[in-house]
Amino acid sequence: MIMKPTLGQKLNLLAIVQGMFITSVQFVTNRLLGRSATVCYPEKKVKLKERFRGLHRLERYDSGPHKGLEKCIGCALCAAACPADVITVVAGENDPANPRSPGERYAAVYDMDILRCIFCGMCVEACPTQAIVMKHDYELVEDERGGPQGGRNKFLYRQEDLLDREFYW
Repeated sequence: MIMKPTLGQKLNLLAIVQGMFITSVQFVTNRLLGRSATVCYPEKKVKLKERFRGLHRLERYDSGPHKGLEKCIGCALCAAACPADVITVVAGENDPANPRSPGERYAAVYDMDILRCIFCGMCVEACPTQAIVMKHDYELVEDERGGPQGGRNKFLYRQEDLLDREFYW
């Protein structure tokens, strides 16, 4: 025997009532308590969690005998650890008269194709000198042609772009 659905089942009234109840509770809560789920971006920015992994940055020594030198020694462990093959490192011999890093070698070329990056943090974990870090910068928008270095690919970051990045956080 085939049962015919009732009018309430055809219109799915129970689901409609439940949805309207949830919507009205959220509306009243937001209006009376002043809590809002939305933020007026870009005027206001959400405070991110400490563990957030945003855009990369190459660090320099802030103090001590190596002040101002690059932390990257060109070992390419970050490139080896990267599952998306984002990082390209070419090591060069350090000039003792004018060193760029405290070691015998430095990164002569350090490029990142940020569009291929999956922001997993494996490069940060692999770095023995903590030269590469992931900051709280998440804005990848570019509004002009060419990249930060003036080239064709605006998301191919060179070493000088990663060393001297300004971050919002």
